[in-house]
Amino acid sequence: DHQTYTFLGDGCLMEGISHEVCSLAGTLKLGKLTAFYDDNGISIDGEVEGWFNDDTPARFEAYGWHVIANVDGHDSDAIKAAIDAAHAETGKPTLICCKTIIGFGSPNKQGKEDCHGAALGVDEVALTRKALGWNHGPFEIPADHYAGWNGVAKGTSAQTAWADQLEEYRAAHPELAEEFERRTRGDLPEDFSANADAYIQECQDKMEKIASRKASQNCLNAFGPMLPELLGGSADLAGSNLTIWSGCKDISGDNADGNYIYYGVREFGMSAMMNGIALHGGFINYGATFLMFMEYARNAVRMAALMKQQSIFVYTHDSIGLGEDGPTHQPVEQLSALRATPNLHTWRPCDTVESAVSWKSAIERRDGPAALVFSRQGLKPMPRTPQQVADIGRGGYVLKDCAAPQAILIATGSEVELAVNAADELAGKGIQVRVVSMPCAEIFSAQDADYRDSVLTPTIRARVAVEALHADYWFKFVGLDGRVVGMRTFGESAPGDQLLKEFGFTVDNVVANVMEAIG
Repeated sequence: DHQTYTFLGDGCLMEGISHEVCSLAGTLKLGKLTAFYDDNGISIDGEVEGWFNDDTPARFEAYGWHVIANVDGHDSDAIKAAIDAAHAETGKPTLICCKTIIGFGSPNKQGKEDCHGAALGVDEVALTRKALGWNHGPFEIPADHYAGWNGVAKGTSAQTAWADQLEEYRAAHPELAEEFERRTRGDLPEDFSANADAYIQECQDKMEKIASRKASQNCLNAFGPMLPELLGGSADLAGSNLTIWSGCKDISGDNADGNYIYYGVREFGMSAMMNGIALHGGFINYGATFLMFMEYARNAVRMAALMKQQSIFVYTHDSIGLGEDGPTHQPVEQLSALRATPNLHTWRPCDTVESAVSWKSAIERRDGPAALVFSRQGLKPMPRTPQQVADIGRGGYVLKDCAAPQAILIATGSEVELAVNAADELAGKGIQVRVVSMPCAEIFSAQDADYRDSVLTPTIRARVAVEALHADYWFKFVGLDGRVVGMRTFGESAPGDQLLKEFGFTVDNVVANVMEAIG
């Protein structure tokens, strides 16, 4: 009897996301989902018949929904009967089409766009009260009306019955009851953090050179068995995003006993559904697509951050380094948009170790989403001390240092190796350079000033940031005296290594920029 209800109007059904999610809901046979369609025929610009004349019941029947048409939206008995019919249909989601009059009761504004997004006004409110026979003042609720709407007793009874049922369940299945409550509280298994740290150290010890998207899949194989609440998916790119791990079981319309959703080509719908799953609770859910296709889903990503929900957005193919697919698929400005989103942690790890830390951080975070950005190409593993491994979780840290640095190189992802190689080249010229890896700038920026200054020493003004994405973001770290080796145009269609050379991601160019910054 666990039901989900949603309310939508004409404008909602015009939006493309309505097709994405309603199509999938029908395919998955979500029989406990009921949508109320407020069909009043009005949007902000007026009567919708000039721009929206879909046969909505037929549309939803084509999706595989149970449709209850022509319900009087002002008749509570008719609505109650429709809800009962929706509950009786367990193999399909239900759309209840409620015909309503916008601004019902307003003598001069009902049925018009005038009352869509504006208050009726004092005079029209008085006329509406009279038309509806409501003779009570603002916030004055007659006792009989209050009693009729008061659900405290009913709710208390239902809550008590639920609590009693849970206690019976606990007596019969104590371990399952404890696991249920752990998941619904959002608590992680007690040993998760320690086990995750052990895996991170294992990655450091192995020093594998693999694409970070493969490192991400390895993380899923490591963390998945620890987290029975993990629920994954991809927008028709599972084989490219590498989001399927060894313990994945498909969810379908005939089998809900799984932990992986094939969302199809529905990036926006997937991301919005992830937010719904996060709001429901009991799951840690992730969904994946190419970084470029984040553009289709940006509103849902923003809403996850605004609502402080733990949605984990996995984005692969993270730069011009992906190669021949060309500028339509090569992200440039997307990372800047993600980093500009308040309350979103955007990670771009440089190797298997940082990839594992990014997953651990996203899983342990309870007050907002994370975007995990992974490469298509192989990334060289970086040597680290235990303290450096620990400092990855602070968002930025000194990866390679020297006695008296004259300049600082800041890099992320695939460009960290380039920065290290450039620092080595400069050392051969007698120029000492510190290399900072900054996989998550938002977390680094939230550290205390002493730590930030220990990484980016204020007196070292010669700074160069290196990232194969839009350059402008990095000026907040390198300052007016600094340089950024980044993208300022769209990419091109060519092999990835040729593109990186063409756009200046070479040791020689990084060295030249450091020399300029030093002066």
